Amino acid sequence: MTLRTPYADHVFRALADPTRRAILARLRWGEITAGAIASRFDMSRPAVSRHIRVLRRARLVRERREGRHRLYTLHPEPLRTIDQWLSGYRPFWRARLAELKRHVESGGPHQPSGENL
Repeated sequence: MTLRTPYADHVFRALADPTRRAILARLRWGEITAGAIASRFDMSRPAVSRHIRVLRRARLVRERREGRHRLYTLHPEPLRTIDQWLSGYRPFWRARLAELKRHVESGGPHQPSGENL
């Protein structure tokens, strides 16, 4: 399955970084200020701002201003595209897990017998 959005590469790049994934995980709980996001990480505010910018470029995060504050919310729609792409791999993993289950339940040759314990 091909990805049909021009932002798919941006989304994959954004999700590749553990800090950005942590920011997204926090945003699942609701809107938060840039300062509150930055306070959760042991890095400079400009570094956190760069991570947020990558997330915004991937359209995973939305920004709104309230006075002097910038507030961020999760925009999960681009994740749907990734989920659709991953769905092409689900039959593969289901088949592999079914094979493993059959092997284990059949008492396959590599299963410990308990005699040598």
